[in-house]
Amino acid sequence: MQLFINLILLVVGLIGLIKASDVFVDASSSLATKLRMPKMLIALTIAAFGTCAPELAISFNSIAGKNYDMTLANVIGSCIVNILLIVGVATLVKPIHVHEQTVKKELPILLLITSVFFVLLNDRIFRNQENGLSRIDAIILLDLFLVFVGYIIAVVHRHRTKKHRGRPPKAKYPLWKSLLYIVITLVVIIIASDVVVDSASALALEMGISQKIITMTAIVIGTSLPELTMTVGASRKGEFDMAVGNIIGTNIFNICIVLGLPTLIYGGFTSAAFNIIDTLVVLIAALAFFFFGRTNKKLTRLEGFMMVAIFAAYYAYLFIV
Repeated sequence: MQLFINLILLVVGLIGLIKASDVFVDASSSLATKLRMPKMLIALTIAAFGTCAPELAISFNSIAGKNYDMTLANVIGSCIVNILLIVGVATLVKPIHVHEQTVKKELPILLLITSVFFVLLNDRIFRNQENGLSRIDAIILLDLFLVFVGYIIAVVHRHRTKKHRGRPPKAKYPLWKSLLYIVITLVVIIIASDVVVDSASALALEMGISQKIITMTAIVIGTSLPELTMTVGASRKGEFDMAVGNIIGTNIFNICIVLGLPTLIYGGFTSAAFNIIDTLVVLIAALAFFFFGRTNKKLTRLEGFMMVAIFAAYYAYLFIV
């Protein structure tokens, strides 16, 4: 009976996270529209933060509860799913054109941050000790995020120096409603994430399944649904800047903020559940995104198929070992 209750709570919590995140993104985008921000900038910042809000809430709750395997699985799994599954599927639906600035600026920033994350987490290889993250590692990740913020500020400055003509695009919500929805959905996200972490931990214990597996499947794929719907929908509509920018921004937020911020606040930790294979797949995903994007500034269906194939092979490995 308790197993069934925890399963229901997990599903309800995930639905709450997904629905609240969806409204949060709409409200945030509506607010940004009134400020006449470019689509890529919205995707890299507001949409990315909104869609990774469930991961952030889960990360804080799990690391505070010393569920470190869940903390790492939450971030590693999200980074893998975002690129290999979501971008892969979106590309299969419709080949994605990549803007020249994205190839020269945003994708290299993502690759840099992912590479540093790979080195920091693999202490067993580079430092001959248990894999994990320290407060110093968290500071490095947060410093990298400041580099990303600096780039965003430069983009905003260039955009504002240009003359705007015509009427501003119509926002979905008025200003007051956007602010109200942002506050309400953030509260729902925090509460729902607490329910997800507690029920998932209880399920893993009762079913004899590792926190790594249950997080990498039910929680990660469930909380990645906002990214999936946004990216595939944007790709179908030809809004390629939104599709690509959302994923780049989300992965940067996941590594630097979702993992770095709670580690800085609650302290470092170690985990024996993750090895070089897990982090190597995160790095491979970023490399594939970077090199495929550079090829004719376009992601083809063949490249999308290759991404999905790597994702399937990795998840098959998870269940075999």
